[in-house]
Amino acid sequence: MAIDFEAAELPADAVEVGRIAGAWGIKGWFKVFAYSGDPEAVFSSKRWLLQPSTKNKSPFEGTVKLKIIESRLHSDSIVASAEGVNNPETADELKGARIFVPRSSFPTTALDEYYWVDLIGLTVLNRESQELGSVIDLISTGPQTVIVLTRLENGKTLETLIPFVSTYIDNVDLEAKKIWVDWGLDY
Repeated sequence: MAIDFEAAELPADAVEVGRIAGAWGIKGWFKVFAYSGDPEAVFSSKRWLLQPSTKNKSPFEGTVKLKIIESRLHSDSIVASAEGVNNPETADELKGARIFVPRSSFPTTALDEYYWVDLIGLTVLNRESQELGSVIDLISTGPQTVIVLTRLENGKTLETLIPFVSTYIDNVDLEAKKIWVDWGLDY
């Protein structure tokens, strides 16, 4: 059974939150690989916007809507079911599809909580106002998250890893697009 996809436009505030990893179970559920250690962005919307995989053959072109019936944590991963996806063969056709959710549908964060997507691109400065670089990625190590920075120095790109914990992070100012840290250039 083929899915009847509805074409859609990707909104300006769309954020890629994960991809479909493949079929899960016998009833058409599928596994989701979330890009964030906190899957709330995946759970925040009942309508996902999908774009085709760049590696796998896709049953659709362009951007389409997928109505989510249910999504939940299962062991160490996320599983979901969607309208029109009723068997493992159909679910497996979605493998590799990129999942987008409008940023406006994300749940509100608590004080001192941030979505990873909001930290990417921020400039990181230390207490001496030395620029350490810009955030290019975040890594979940289990007990903590680590921000990955790069900076250009003497024609070379240098990478710095800083644990995103209160011991080292002094302040995050999303409006100013800056993070202040207790970290040296030579660490």
